[in-house]
Amino acid sequence: MINKSLLAILGSPHVNGITSAMLDCAIHRAEKVGYHVTKINLYEKNLLYCKGCRACMNTNICIQKDDIQEIAAYFQKCQMVLLAAPVYWANVPAPVKNLFDRLLGTAIEETNTFPKPRLQDKTYMLFTSCNTPSPFSWIFGQSRGAIRSMDEFFKTAGMKPIGKIVCAGTANKKEVPKQIIKKIERCMK
Repeated sequence: MINKSLLAILGSPHVNGITSAMLDCAIHRAEKVGYHVTKINLYEKNLLYCKGCRACMNTNICIQKDDIQEIAAYFQKCQMVLLAAPVYWANVPAPVKNLFDRLLGTAIEETNTFPKPRLQDKTYMLFTSCNTPSPFSWIFGQSRGAIRSMDEFFKTAGMKPIGKIVCAGTANKKEVPKQIIKKIERCMK
């Protein structure tokens, strides 16, 4: 059996929240179908902010020395990435956006026209949750904004989506709804 590797990223400060529970459900399913999973919590990592120097476009990795080197290596080695981030003001939390900024040179190569992806032949799955109830979360762009932000990074990097899961109306939820769990399991075949 070929060892498939998966990088699971939690971009939420709430390790016992709905977003984290969605990611844990996907991890459990991935392990059942043969993936070796590495899970990281962005809120526990030391990630400096991007300086906009663009040196990473030549080095393929950020030149600032912190935990981004470890994360970039995981991105390069894995076959699949799971990213779970809650909705913050119709977007992702700051640590997730910072991750995207810091992975610029790892994700793409600069050309004279359109950026060339560096992470092809990999897949990704996105998870988000928000307090705004459905369908208002989608109508008013809350969850849609977060999904769009995450999706843009992965698509530009050359990766292919296998699922995008939204759990709306989480303000009073203590666990992931069964229909969301079923969606996750369908995507993680």
